[in-house]
Amino acid sequence: MSSASKLSKIKPSKNSSRPKQGRIDMFYLVFILILLIVGLVMLFSASYVYSYYYEKGDSFWYIRRQAIFAVLGVIAMFVVSRFDYHIFHWLAVPIMVFTVGLLVFTVILRYTIYSGRITRWIRLGFIQFQPSEIAKFAVIILFSQMACMYHKDMKTFKKGILPFAAVLGMICVLMLLEPHMSGTILIVLIGASLMLIGGSNFKFFAVAGGIGSAALLAVLLLFDGLTYAKQRLVFYIDPFADPKNQGYQIIQSMYAIASGGLLGKGLGNSRQKFLYLPEPQNDFIFAIVCEELGMVGAVLIIVLFMVFIWRGLHIALHAKDLFGTMIAAGITIQFGLQAMFNMMVVTKTIPNTGISLPFFSYGGTALMMLLGEMGIVLNISRSSTLEKPS
Repeated sequence: MSSASKLSKIKPSKNSSRPKQGRIDMFYLVFILILLIVGLVMLFSASYVYSYYYEKGDSFWYIRRQAIFAVLGVIAMFVVSRFDYHIFHWLAVPIMVFTVGLLVFTVILRYTIYSGRITRWIRLGFIQFQPSEIAKFAVIILFSQMACMYHKDMKTFKKGILPFAAVLGMICVLMLLEPHMSGTILIVLIGASLMLIGGSNFKFFAVAGGIGSAALLAVLLLFDGLTYAKQRLVFYIDPFADPKNQGYQIIQSMYAIASGGLLGKGLGNSRQKFLYLPEPQNDFIFAIVCEELGMVGAVLIIVLFMVFIWRGLHIALHAKDLFGTMIAAGITIQFGLQAMFNMMVVTKTIPNTGISLPFFSYGGTALMMLLGEMGIVLNISRSSTLEKPS
């Protein structure tokens, strides 16, 4: 029996009362802390030149802020790991309503204050965040709750496809209006994965996917989003067609990776981070990893990610109920897709998507959100140590 089949066989919890607390999965926790520490080290190495130049001579600007959010995130992770994850049964709808409100507000900002320019961030003083980060979590929680609610009817189109597709369609339209193509694709893949894990009929799923793809194309044509996506694709195929503008970032990324060779130039010795590679502390930090640590170091980090993903799915498979399984699987799938897409962009395997590398890329609120989600998975692991699904 496949992992997806095993996941779909786990029954919803019949007892909504708070279960006894077992031990957290120490293996998973250790890997969280390893990835966090390695990510902070690489962020400082990748960012200190950029930070010195753009932040008034302060080489520690990025790492200092990220370290503060990392500490706050770890505290939040341990606090969340003590709360019963079944509380999200009641919070799923409010979180989604809040998320939709943020996405609508972002679209309004684009067409008013920002005069139609691409807008994905909400800025509140010294804090800024992307509503799409919250949207990923909102979809995971709501789809998990809906899969439990419609568990006996997930094979039907009315319960197993229609409500999920309606939610996903609403989120996608709002995100395409920003526009945020990569975030839209990521959320669609997360939602589709959860629908299949929850037990949606594959035939209905395929039909709905075809209709959804046609609707997505229509929206792109209607709001001129296809031109934006087409530009990304053209300069992905031939970045040297515009080496000083549209193709510049991916060209510099490839230079960084190639110059790293097998063993790399050594930690801190990247040349491309000296203002050659744009955003070395963010979307393209993995290029600096490859340059400084070489292919060997990059492969070791990929192995860390793979083991971490395996452990997350292990916790999902051993959750005591379907709700825990869905949440743990959804968070793990989100993490895995983000890491995979980021590395594929940096290595020019796919067009530039603007997706950050978990634990490595700069972004305080995103890091806190990620660590909070890890806390939920740790909480699910507590209950799985007490009761295994048959």
